[in-house]
Amino acid sequence: MMAETDRKSTRRRLLKLASGGGLGLTLGGLLRAQTGLAAEVDFAQRFQPAIKSCIVVFYYGGPSHLDTYDMKPDGPAEIRGEFRPIDSAVPGLRVSEHLPQMARVMDRCAVIRSMHHTNRLHDSASTESLTGRQSPMGDREEFAPIPQFFPCYGAVVSHAQRGRSLEIPHAALPWVFHNVVDTPCQGGGFLGKTYNPFQIIGDPSSSSYGNPALRRLSGLTKRRMVDRRMLLERMETGGARLASASMQELRLFYEKAYQLIDSPLVARVLDIERESMAIRERYGLMAEEKQAGGNGAERAYGRNLRGQNLLLARRLVEAGVPFVNVYDYRQQGQNWDSHSDNFVQHKKYLLPAADRSLSALIEDLEERGLLDSTLVVAMGEFGRTPTINGNAGRDHWPDCYSILLAGGGVKGGYVYGASDQRGAYPIEDAVTPADLAATIYWRFGIDPAGEIHDMTGRPWRLADGQPIRDLFVDA
Repeated sequence: MMAETDRKSTRRRLLKLASGGGLGLTLGGLLRAQTGLAAEVDFAQRFQPAIKSCIVVFYYGGPSHLDTYDMKPDGPAEIRGEFRPIDSAVPGLRVSEHLPQMARVMDRCAVIRSMHHTNRLHDSASTESLTGRQSPMGDREEFAPIPQFFPCYGAVVSHAQRGRSLEIPHAALPWVFHNVVDTPCQGGGFLGKTYNPFQIIGDPSSSSYGNPALRRLSGLTKRRMVDRRMLLERMETGGARLASASMQELRLFYEKAYQLIDSPLVARVLDIERESMAIRERYGLMAEEKQAGGNGAERAYGRNLRGQNLLLARRLVEAGVPFVNVYDYRQQGQNWDSHSDNFVQHKKYLLPAADRSLSALIEDLEERGLLDSTLVVAMGEFGRTPTINGNAGRDHWPDCYSILLAGGGVKGGYVYGASDQRGAYPIEDAVTPADLAATIYWRFGIDPAGEIHDMTGRPWRLADGQPIRDLFVDA
């Protein structure tokens, strides 16, 4: 029999669902809420969350699947390229010779070799990769700002867990990524700015992190902040309060900012110098600074922060943050978009740092007892062309590429799906970003077939795909 506290909680949840984000309790809203609540209760009874956290490491620009986790060593030279495969900890599972550290931990990883979608441009490909749906604007680069429509994975998880009292439900670091303007796939979309991530900015000069919005202005003491807050509250109670959705959202921003400015948790987690130098070097700090060379500050910038970004992601998860995005976007004066000198870029700059930091993250999570409860997803927005172009590069290729998963109950050493002999198209168990979205939500205990509503009240499934259950030992 349901306890009295559970009944009260259910009634509160029902009222929240019915209110429709401040639009009022109506009979239609109540019926929709009852239906939605019943679906939530049914799903919760059938499945308990398998993970507490998810870290998405996003390699903006598109790593070459043919030079990492889906090599074609028996293909012609114009396809197989310069790199050779090496054995991993899993018999028969071979990876690039420039991923020796990842080769050692492949028994804790699964590889999907059949990911695909139809977007050939960075921004639209990133949008579908990080929301599970193609942008309403279609396949295009963003040269003028447009609002984000579909929410990112972290926003959906935050929305589903909005009843929890979490200081940071979703974090993103170390930069907002963009082509010309911000790529519209990193925030709350139609769920509202309330579900945007807590944005953490990296400082290359000190390898430190912070949130500029939480810095007090010079002379703004804690006492003055309290006085300002009291003045705002008096104005609102005195009749200046506006009931619009945007003003309510702004009020939530203020409340969250007040909570975070003096949060001991935020200050402690972002202070990465609390980690020993041995741990920082394990992820890649001093050794990569020495390798950076003299090609400008931005090259040293990327080399220096790349490993520390993943270390900070571990610190966030350890502190109880459910969702963390790490955007590997602005590195070595470029990103993973290797239209020319693909093999030089991957060998000298891209793969060594990614190999070291990702393997360190997996091992560190495991040593701290966090790997089983944390799903790590490492991916780009697409792969690279099977055929090498005239500039020794590989171009954009969304028709088939690979992503890697670790932890969160994945079958270690498992390969899901397959590409053809050129690495050009899936020939077995094709996977889409919608399936990845459904998989992430399912592992959190969130029904991917559940509904959310956009600003017009139109219902959307959380994900249009299906969870990839075969990837997990407990499915």
